Amino acid sequence: MLEFCSLYSGSSGNSLLVKTENTNILIDAGVSSKKIETALNSIDIDPSSLDGILITHEHTDHVQGLGTFAKKYDLPVFVNQKTLDAMPKQKEKISEKNINLIKIEEKFEIKDLKIKPFAIPHDAVNPCGFNIFKDNRKISIATDIGHMSNGIIKNLEDSLFILLEANYDPEVLMCSKYPYQLKTRIAGPTGHLSNEMAGKTISYLLKSGLKQAMLGHLSKESNFPELAYKTVIDELMPNFSENNFKLSVAKRDESSPLISIC
Repeated sequence: MLEFCSLYSGSSGNSLLVKTENTNILIDAGVSSKKIETALNSIDIDPSSLDGILITHEHTDHVQGLGTFAKKYDLPVFVNQKTLDAMPKQKEKISEKNINLIKIEEKFEIKDLKIKPFAIPHDAVNPCGFNIFKDNRKISIATDIGHMSNGIIKNLEDSLFILLEANYDPEVLMCSKYPYQLKTRIAGPTGHLSNEMAGKTISYLLKSGLKQAMLGHLSKESNFPELAYKTVIDELMPNFSENNFKLSVAKRDESSPLISIC
C-alpha cells in the first residue's frame, strides 16, 4: 500500500501526507499546528503516529506550523542544513535529537520508504522536491519551481503519481492586484510554475508511465482551479484519456481523498 493525501495546498499554506501500511510522513507544515491536526484527524491519522516531517524549503507557507507541531508530538524533522539555518524561529522549537540532516540527491530511508531530495529552482536557500519510493512504485512532489529543467524532468520520470505545481496563469497574474515586483518574481526563473508548463511537463511524463497527477500550490490571486485543470488538459490532448490517466486539483483549505498509488 502506498497512498497520498494533500492536506493543504496553495500559496497560503502547504502540507502533504504519504502513507503505507507501516509509515506516515508529512511533507511540509505550512499552516498552523491546529490545522494540521484537524486535517489528519479528518482522515483518521493520529498526529503522534507520524514517522517524520520532510521540509522542502524555509518559506512561511511551507513551515509556519513546523516547530510547534514537531515539538508537540516529538516528531523527527528531515531537512537540509541551509534550510534549517534559514528558519531560526522554527529551528529553536525542534528538539536537537529530532533534527535529521539530509542532502540533495542523497537517498535516505524512513522505515519502508526510500526518499531522494532533488534540487529545484526557487528563491530559497536550498529548496528541493522529493522522490518517494515504496517497493517498485515511485511518487514525486515538486512545487515552487521557477522553471522546468532537464534535471527536474529526469527526477520526475518513472513516477506513477506526481503532485506538481500549477501556480499561475500569465494573463490572470498580470491583471492581479499583486505589485509589479511580485508579479515579476512569480513569473521569473526562481519563482513559480505556470499552468501551461505544468501541462507540458505532465504530457512528457505520460511517456514514462505516469498514471496520476495532482495540480498543487495554486495561487489565490492569479489562478483558478478550473482554469488550471483545463489548461493542463489542453496540453495533454489528444493523448489524454480518463481511462488511463487521472488528473485532479488540490484544494487550498480542504484535504483531498486518499489516493492509492498502484
